[in-house]
Amino acid sequence: MPDSAADQAASEALRANIDHKLLCQVATEPSVASKAEFYHALAQVAREQLAKRWVETQHADRQSQARRVYYLSMEFLIGRAMNNALSALDLRDQAALVFTPPGPSIDEVMECEPDAALGNGGLGRLAACFLDSMATLGLPSWGYGVRYEYGMFAQSIVNGQQVEKPEPWVQDRSPWEFQRASKHFTVHFGGTAEHHGEWAEWHAADAVEAKAFDHVIPGHGTERVSTLRLWKAAAPSEIDLGAFNTGDYQRAAELKNRFENISWVLYPNDSTSAGRELRLRQEYFFVSASMQDILDRHFTEYGSFDNLADKIAIHLNDTHPAIGVAELMRLLVDEHQMSWKDAWEQCRRIFSYTNHTLMPEALETWKVTLIQRVLPRHMLIIYRINQEFLDEVVRLYPGDIDLMRRVSLIDDGNGHEKDKRVRMAHLSIVGSHRINGVSQLHSDLMVQTIFADFARLYPERFHNKTNGVTPRRWLAQANPDLSSLLDERIGKDWRLDLDRLQGLRESADDRAFGASFAAAKRSNKLRLANYVSREVGINLDPDSLFDVQVKRIHEYKRQLLNVLHVITRYNALLDGTAVGCAPRSVIFAGKAASSYHMAKQVIRLINDVAAVVNNDPRTRDMLQVVFIPNYGVSVAELIMPAANLSEQISTAGTEASGTGNMKLSLNGALTIGTEDGANIEIRDQVGAENIFIFGNNTAQVAAIRAAGYQPGDLYRDNPALQEALDKIDAGFFSPGERSRYHDVFNSLVHYGDHYLLLADYADYVAAQERVDTLYLTPAEWQRKAILNVAGMGPFSADRTIRAYADDTWNLKTLTNT
Repeated sequence: MPDSAADQAASEALRANIDHKLLCQVATEPSVASKAEFYHALAQVAREQLAKRWVETQHADRQSQARRVYYLSMEFLIGRAMNNALSALDLRDQAALVFTPPGPSIDEVMECEPDAALGNGGLGRLAACFLDSMATLGLPSWGYGVRYEYGMFAQSIVNGQQVEKPEPWVQDRSPWEFQRASKHFTVHFGGTAEHHGEWAEWHAADAVEAKAFDHVIPGHGTERVSTLRLWKAAAPSEIDLGAFNTGDYQRAAELKNRFENISWVLYPNDSTSAGRELRLRQEYFFVSASMQDILDRHFTEYGSFDNLADKIAIHLNDTHPAIGVAELMRLLVDEHQMSWKDAWEQCRRIFSYTNHTLMPEALETWKVTLIQRVLPRHMLIIYRINQEFLDEVVRLYPGDIDLMRRVSLIDDGNGHEKDKRVRMAHLSIVGSHRINGVSQLHSDLMVQTIFADFARLYPERFHNKTNGVTPRRWLAQANPDLSSLLDERIGKDWRLDLDRLQGLRESADDRAFGASFAAAKRSNKLRLANYVSREVGINLDPDSLFDVQVKRIHEYKRQLLNVLHVITRYNALLDGTAVGCAPRSVIFAGKAASSYHMAKQVIRLINDVAAVVNNDPRTRDMLQVVFIPNYGVSVAELIMPAANLSEQISTAGTEASGTGNMKLSLNGALTIGTEDGANIEIRDQVGAENIFIFGNNTAQVAAIRAAGYQPGDLYRDNPALQEALDKIDAGFFSPGERSRYHDVFNSLVHYGDHYLLLADYADYVAAQERVDTLYLTPAEWQRKAILNVAGMGPFSADRTIRAYADDTWNLKTLTNT
């Protein structure tokens, strides 16, 4: 904490500025201001300073005429902005001096800010980390997305079940956004397309206005500030005045809502045809507005599109923005009269694409009939791109009809017109000059399996960019206790150069440092325990092992395998065979998609198991289970620093990378995990002896499936597994509804156990026993935890973004001077 005269003077100046904002912008006297009013005043102080840096950044970018990258993503899970802004402005310590008793603390003031509900899982958090790194590294960059008014949903748990409700995070306007009244574009839908040679005239049936809202993304250790531009959908006119004037008020309101619901909710439920159409409209809406904005900015600066590919790079974060390939072609050819050949050459140099999944069923496709109806011109463009691409394939591999069918942008639906689908990943690949996976394993499997044909056609396009996380938010801001300890031991430069963490290796055997490291961890565990007590009503023992699995709820992530271990552990505690067990608190968090029945069943089972285990006096001192609702960035900032054990237990070959594994290791958690995603690279960096790897690897998974996997045999041959599954099936955890989990039991025992939980169960339980043994040797546990932190340098988002800038986007670093 600063205590010099200069620091004190700076904090007094900050206090005067805050008081001025309270009087002039919040219209409140400082002596009676609430915490929320203090928050808004402090936000205005930070906003003003960031705005100045922001304007200087944009000026520097224009003056340099450097190439920019535009990062298109359906999600940006940016979390709260205040702490990050104060840290970037070097005001955090001053603010702590301002907010002292008897008034609110700085932490209490920052708690007033809602999380920005602009994402759900790793995809959105990765995008947010990347924007932070782009700004910090001084790269000319913009993010583009949707300004969701209600997020995905706010999750609550009622009677053990997930309940979804809107999350209106911007209902009181965010002080961190700037509405750009002059920046709005018209986005069209439906109608018909009329050809005129190379170009076509689109006679659209509907139009919606896209209004721009900008969020500032401050760099750290620099004056640079990047932009996240989000689009809000607005009806072309506020109401249908004709309908209103004839007394049809409901019709007038319906027409307004029909346009504006595009930006209401992230990932509308796609179990209905209306939901699927809304998703397509949502994706095209933000892509079209972004493309129009990009071209408008470029033409304003250069007066020509001839140098477009020299000055812009557009990155597709997964396939949600893939329609951008067709949209850019439409704009260049139809709106700006560029020849098809020249436009396509520009496109191929501009676009790059990150793939985030190896599961064929997760690769986005759209019915041809839907695109024809909603985006008729784009369907024609996709047909032409596909034809020219297949002509190229024929020249390279004449007569290989099967290859053409596999790589075509159109799945022919076995000849049924209504079943034809556009493969958006294929469109992304054909339209991009660089395609990457997000861990070395993922990238290797990508070119060996789902995109093997494309890798044969375009081997030079495929490469790896292992994901990373920003150390500013996920260590410096989320874990101030550990950060202070690191500063004392290795200096402060690790915030901008995470490889400096290597310097901790020599401290791994320092018992005094290990004790301080353990004290920082316990402090974080107390903080999380207080939150859980307040929000969930469960009192966690801070001296127990905090066993954490926090991520989107999905079958491939195998939260259910974790539950099986919890039940096995509970059974062993009851029958007295749990020798050498450490007290353990098993912590789950994550949302299930609203239409994903099995994921919701897993959440309910977790809570039913928790209700039994936590209320059993025979076991509750040794085992507790908690599901923390409404998982998001701010909750993660509490959980990551408190975790002892990081559960990364997806079926090998299903998790592209993961970033939660990185955040947890960075904060000193040991990993129990499969050879999947970035777990392998984490093992290589921290040392195989400092991580708990278990289960079948990708080759073994493939062999098990090829041999005709019989999970029922494993169920019958393992008494502990059988007992755990039988309790689930018999309704032991759901006595009021004995059949509640028949479908869960059947999916594992009788219906194939698609994600091989039973195949990995025995090895997982054995690995958990090794965890217990180590945790009961605290000094050795701390040594390994320190070595985990020391090995996390390569997993900085700064390293990932430098690689993108050099290998994919061809960007140069800029300063504001």
